[in-house]
Amino acid sequence: MLQVRTVWGVKKRLSNAVRFKSSFATALATAARLVTPRSLLNNPVSLVSQEMNTLAKNIVALMGSGHPTLNRVTGYYFEAEGKKVRPMLVLLISRALAEIPLEERNRIKVDYTDVPEDPVYSKPPQSLLFEHPAKNLSPLHILHGIKPLNPLTKGPEPLPQEFDKERGILPKQRRLAEIVEMIHTASLLHDDVIDYSDTRRGRASGNVAFTNKMAVLAGDFLLGRATVSISRLRNPEVVELVSNSIANLVEGEFMQLKNTAIDNDLTTIANGSQKIPPASTKLTNNAHDYRVSVEANGQAPQAMVTTAFEYYLHKTYLKTAALISKSSRAAAILSGAKDPVIEECYNFGKNLGICFQLVDDMLDFTVSAKDLGKPAGADLQLGIATAPVLYAWKEDSSLGPLIQRNFSQPGDVERTAEAVATHDGVSKTRELAHEYRDRALANLRNALPESDARSALEFLTNSIVTRRK
Repeated sequence: MLQVRTVWGVKKRLSNAVRFKSSFATALATAARLVTPRSLLNNPVSLVSQEMNTLAKNIVALMGSGHPTLNRVTGYYFEAEGKKVRPMLVLLISRALAEIPLEERNRIKVDYTDVPEDPVYSKPPQSLLFEHPAKNLSPLHILHGIKPLNPLTKGPEPLPQEFDKERGILPKQRRLAEIVEMIHTASLLHDDVIDYSDTRRGRASGNVAFTNKMAVLAGDFLLGRATVSISRLRNPEVVELVSNSIANLVEGEFMQLKNTAIDNDLTTIANGSQKIPPASTKLTNNAHDYRVSVEANGQAPQAMVTTAFEYYLHKTYLKTAALISKSSRAAAILSGAKDPVIEECYNFGKNLGICFQLVDDMLDFTVSAKDLGKPAGADLQLGIATAPVLYAWKEDSSLGPLIQRNFSQPGDVERTAEAVATHDGVSKTRELAHEYRDRALANLRNALPESDARSALEFLTNSIVTRRK
């Protein structure tokens, strides 16, 4: 109990220090609000409310299983009120892209050699923009298997048949938003098992409510159903992008589990407590090498701190920003936009995603578990060095050994939290988050014409750095 009280005491002091140190940030936020339409201030998601209101219902139709308990587990996180930032961003970007005239969209690619006799691809390329996702690609008797009426393979419920020209969101973009939320939710089910979390979105986590095994299997099932839905978009580049973001999530998680920037021993895992089998001499598997030599006395040279920060940002991109950036790019590709617009949409998602995670890591030090809806102070307890800790390490090299041993010894967590408070790790993380926010705003203005949808995206981008959960 003493340890818990100490950590919360540090967090309270951090919160107070930060509160009185952000007058400039408050002025910027106020200025941002002055140029935001009043209607968006009241309800920034009103532009996509129709799609957001039916999001969970459509996802349930996409992922339906023939087993009632599997349906219950996979639908568990969709029942709670989550932020749903990722699908909202896809939908808003799609609406903003719709403001680009059709004659200015020249990147509509069709792979005729892949399905030369498919009637869909016999149409003029531009008309493919308005096509609905395919209900199935393989013959139904192959998909259905033994039981013809199994909902697992019957295909999703169709989207509204009439294209809503006023809203401008293409059917495939709408399906993309649903797929992105499925992938994100699958990652939450897996993360809560990996991190031993007991709460999520204000109630028992999936692993606590249904056991670890069921939570992992439900996450796997969601990823499988998402992959099927991706293929039905009939766009090879989008399939590659979104599928690859799933692999990115896993690689980012491994980077967090085994931080090779500060742990030179590649023969062990679990903080050196478990040996792993030696690598095969028959296979060559190249990987990023972030290792830096550590001085014998445990003092971390500045080069090592810099490398650790590089590693942290790369991990952050893979774990959080990759899905946002690649889905933003996919939405632009599905709109038929030109290459420069597609690149800016991708960079918007990358910068926004990194900003989002920086704020998340900051809130872990400053906000209570009740406000977060998940355990607070979890990163240090799990041995994870996030941006506030790395900033403190830059000023206090004695933190190096604590970070290297993943805060595993008594007193490590408290000492690190005190160092974060002493060296303004939270406020420095906030400044970095603001830098990434500003880059994301520039990407939006470079890519998209002025519109209510772009204003909504700018509003949401600004709100990320002021969120409390």
